[in-house]
Amino acid sequence: MKILIIEDDTKTVAYLQKGLAEHGFVVDTTTSGDDGLHLAEDTCYDLIILDIMLPGRDGWSVLAELRQRGLHMPVLFLTARDSVQDRVKGLELGADDYLIKPFAFSELLARIRTLLRRSPSRHPDILSIADLEVDLAAHKVSRGNRRLDLTPKEFLLLSLLVRRSGEVLSRTLIAEQVWDMNFNSDSNVVDVHMRRLRLKVDDPFDLKLIHTVRGVGYVLEERGC
Repeated sequence: MKILIIEDDTKTVAYLQKGLAEHGFVVDTTTSGDDGLHLAEDTCYDLIILDIMLPGRDGWSVLAELRQRGLHMPVLFLTARDSVQDRVKGLELGADDYLIKPFAFSELLARIRTLLRRSPSRHPDILSIADLEVDLAAHKVSRGNRRLDLTPKEFLLLSLLVRRSGEVLSRTLIAEQVWDMNFNSDSNVVDVHMRRLRLKVDDPFDLKLIHTVRGVGYVLEERGC
């Protein structure tokens, strides 16, 4: 799942980015309303966290423009503006939720998960292929009756593969989605993490699910003998 944070307080951004990444989300950030609007138009986000008071274009304007352009991803206002009028205005403009600063991260995380469950474009909470089962909400993975212990980054990598099972994913796409970075052809970070993931997901089992497509990338699929 990919989240965009539009927030001009750098401490809040760092706090949110770290916390959400630890829970398996890929996070983009910007401190500008104008830049946030451009990112939302150019990238497919599962959810946007939006402040109201921003330099240049404010949060009200960002949300109104998103909805006017037919972009209906969930938007959660995270703001210090706590009047009833502000909350009503946000919801009337098309916000899906409104959380007041200061906030508890656990509450924010619960609200994010609720919005993602309600989103019509969301993925099912539990995905499976062959005997592999990935519970996206509970962050649990199992093969057969065996629970697999994955790191947060390994879980995020496997979640991407299983959500797009049968599709060959390039190393560049994987790097962008899992590490939120541009892929450097001299870097082997994707291959290293894929090897570690295979040690847990494939090596103990006869049926292999993660396959290398030479010169392209990786695919997760069930193949016949």
